Amino acid sequence: MNIHEYQAKGLLAKYAVPVPKGKPAYTVDEATAGARELGGPVWVVKAQIHAGGRGKGGGVKVVKSLDDVAAEAKRMLGMTLVTHQTGPAGKQVNRLYVEEGCDIKRELYLSLLIDRATSRVTIMASTEGGMDIEEVAHNTPEKILTVSVDPAAGYQAFHGRKVAFALGLSGAQVGQMVTMLGNIYKAFTELDASLLEINPLVVNGAGNLVCLDAKMGFDENALFRHADIEALRDETEEDPMEREAGKNALNYVKLDGNIGCMVNGAGLAMATMDIIKLAGGEPANFLDVGGGATKERVTAAFKLILSDPNVEGILVNIFGGIMRCDVIADGIIAAAKEVSLSVPLVVRLEGTNVDLGKSILAQSGLKITSADNLGDAATKIVKAVKEAA
Repeated sequence: MNIHEYQAKGLLAKYAVPVPKGKPAYTVDEATAGARELGGPVWVVKAQIHAGGRGKGGGVKVVKSLDDVAAEAKRMLGMTLVTHQTGPAGKQVNRLYVEEGCDIKRELYLSLLIDRATSRVTIMASTEGGMDIEEVAHNTPEKILTVSVDPAAGYQAFHGRKVAFALGLSGAQVGQMVTMLGNIYKAFTELDASLLEINPLVVNGAGNLVCLDAKMGFDENALFRHADIEALRDETEEDPMEREAGKNALNYVKLDGNIGCMVNGAGLAMATMDIIKLAGGEPANFLDVGGGATKERVTAAFKLILSDPNVEGILVNIFGGIMRCDVIADGIIAAAKEVSLSVPLVVRLEGTNVDLGKSILAQSGLKITSADNLGDAATKIVKAVKEAA
């Protein structure tokens, strides 16, 4: 789960991480009132969407009067902001953040993330702040420092000093980095974050470190421990289909293909997508209904797949261990009748109550093609989709 910049800064401030003062706003009046409360003479009006590159798309503007604050707020609210991370469709701006201006002397990059290669929290830092870190990694990888933190020992002062020296900090700034990075690490671990990116981290005119931007993402499996963070969720920033899947405890990711997949088990789902591509097709989604899915959840999964207008065929691949094949069959029939199924459907069932499940499907009166194995299923659905085109 991702949150907005102003929300991330609010969390960091609670951990004594230095961030500029700012006010969120949903209307032009709230933006001007917030700026007036902050005082001048310089403010920054920022569009709040879950994507980077806002400045390049016109979503971050420095202004020097309350009239300009109002003008930029009016321009941004409701606009569709297109950045390299939103894709060509862009995202609608529904919130703003009005922040006090900052005298910037240097721009740096700092982030914490979970590195699966080391199974540790890894600190990344670079002198190339304000730039897309992907470009830095591609063009000048030597300018990126990575430091892994041993979870048994946790963050230590030497981690902060190593980062500070790599960023060319000196004097009191080194101590500031040691303290600030320790607080950031504490926030990251205590809040079960999966990503915390500060780009840019700046050295201001007084020589102090300030987090000028903040992006945070969280492990959704740990949100039950953080009701306050879950309350920060902005559903308008999320894919509506993935949001609907979450409500039904389905693991769903939309893809660009035309063959919908419904599978139980993440590994089997990955294998199913691979074999569809091997057969010459393109999967439209990853969808894992889980091992203990009910008839209602299967029905919801089926309807979710069909809500994608790009889906021209469906492959259901179920191995009945905990999940019973007859439950899957009942769910498929219920959903197919409810949505008036009009695309080819291939079903491969194996495992617990497989004969009963196949019998239920065969007696349903629906146009359902059975498959003997996964390879057979992929070949049949790809062929059916091509023939129906």
